[in-house]
Order: sequence, then C-alpha cells, then structure tokens
Amino acid sequence: MASAAVSGVGTTFKRWNGATYVALAEVNSITGPSMTRAFLDVTSLDSTGGYREFITGFRDAGTISLKMNFTAASYAAIKEDFQSAVANQYLITLSDTATSSLEFEGLVTELPLSIPTDDKISADCTIKISGEVIFVTGGSSY
Repeated sequence: MASAAVSGVGTTFKRWNGATYVALAEVNSITGPSMTRAFLDVTSLDSTGGYREFITGFRDAGTISLKMNFTAASYAAIKEDFQSAVANQYLITLSDTATSSLEFEGLVTELPLSIPTDDKISADCTIKISGEVIFVTGGSSY
C-alpha cells in the first residue's frame, strides 16, 4: 500500500489585504494551529465509582507560528497586521491533491527579527487565532 503522506512543498500562507489574499514570500515553515479544548471538572461527592467527571468547555484555536526569510514586502505586511487592533484574515493552502485549506482570523502577537552574523536575516511571526479555524477540502468545510 502506497503512503498518502503529503509534502509541505508548495504550501502557501496568505493574508487578506482588504481586496484579495496575497501570499507572504519565503515562508520556511508553518506551525499550528495549536488547537486545545478546556475541560471543566464537575465531580461531586456522589460521583459514580469515585471517579472524577468532566464536561467540555470552550475550544481555543491556538496560534500559528511562521518562520520566514526576511523580505521587505512580507515584513511590512505582517508589521501592518501587528500594528492593527483588528483581527485580519489568513489562509493556508496545503499542497495536497484536494488543495485543502485552513482559513482563520487572527492577531499578530509577536514579530521578532533575527539578524545573525553568519546566517540569513529571518522574520518570525506568531498569530493568535480568534474564533474557529475552517478546514476546507474538496469543496467541503469541516
């Protein structure tokens, strides 16, 4: 049986510029979304069998982290989002045959610039996701 694994080569990260999605240049890696779910302890003294009981609470879509080669255009675009107090829209398009994508709104929370003596200049970015991440593949949303 052949593997159905997918390479990250060809994946794009885009931001909404008010009219269309524009790709950020030279993204090296994308980590996230790092989704979590809260659980609420509802254990009472009469809980069955002496076991703790839980119910679900809010979900948190987490963060997206980007590692990028520095380019003036990409840095300026993300810095604009960092300066904004309003969440922006982002789109990650995967390189699979179904052209799956992740759509979300978020706020740029970190934008460190690294200028080493013996390597390329890099601009990393962390985006706190606000709301749900929409996963779309083959025309269906999940």
